[in-house]
Amino acid sequence: MGTSAYRYMARSFRQTLGDEGSERRHERLLTWRQQHTVTRLERPTRLDRARAVGFRAKGGYVVVRVRVRRGGQRKRAIIAGRRPKHKGVNRMTLGKSLRWIAEERAQKHYPNLEVLNSYWVGEDGKEKFFEIILVDPAHPQVLADPQINWIAAPNQKGRVYRGLTAAGREGRGLKWKGKGAERFRPSYAANRRDTRRTQYKVIP
Repeated sequence: MGTSAYRYMARSFRQTLGDEGSERRHERLLTWRQQHTVTRLERPTRLDRARAVGFRAKGGYVVVRVRVRRGGQRKRAIIAGRRPKHKGVNRMTLGKSLRWIAEERAQKHYPNLEVLNSYWVGEDGKEKFFEIILVDPAHPQVLADPQINWIAAPNQKGRVYRGLTAAGREGRGLKWKGKGAERFRPSYAANRRDTRRTQYKVIP
């Protein structure tokens, strides 16, 4: 059985991440930094990864690249009036992944589309870059395709804001533990609500 073309594409992209592809990677990131935060693309940078997460080269599909600043919730330190441990400067980690934030920014830029999925394409010392796949739920080719027309259902409206994408489900604790394993149930939010219910329960 021969090697597929997508396997060669994945291998070619991995070569740009090593030392031998540093010059090409530097030129690519330099170009991306000079572009807008949300940039629409003609074709995916990683076609193998894009197809694996749902992209199809047909009408109704849009691919955009989003730039997100790396790091946590950095802010200026308070000069006085706090104990150092209560300043709230260090360890300010985000509750969402940068990939999830990138999806929300793409959705805000294209409100008539719906986010299908996303994947990582690069990063430097300050920023990370993700490519987001969006689908037009009103496009005729999307409505005629039984594999994707579910995204036109009313309950899929604003799905990225409700954590229904892969990045959102992972952030909610619904990612698969492993092959053949069950999901984390209930979600983090549901577990926190159950804890609040039983925390102040009066036992007769």
